[in-house]
Amino acid sequence: MDMRRLIGSNFKRLRQDKGWTQEEFAERSGFSQQYVSGLEGGRRNPTIVTVYELALALGVSHLDLLQPSTLDVKL
Repeated sequence: MDMRRLIGSNFKRLRQDKGWTQEEFAERSGFSQQYVSGLEGGRRNPTIVTVYELALALGVSHLDLLQPSTLDVKL
């Protein structure tokens, strides 16, 4: 699995679970809405520091952004 897509889809799910729009997350975190859009679209390649900062802003573990969901795991 492409890690950019994995992080982007996990990020989007966790952001939506909070009920935040991309714009709301951007206001709360300091990341731009354009960055968030690119991240969710799998077009950004975040560093490990960025992954950690995104997780802090969401109030989750950085591992939540890195682990495939059970739906993504192919048996």
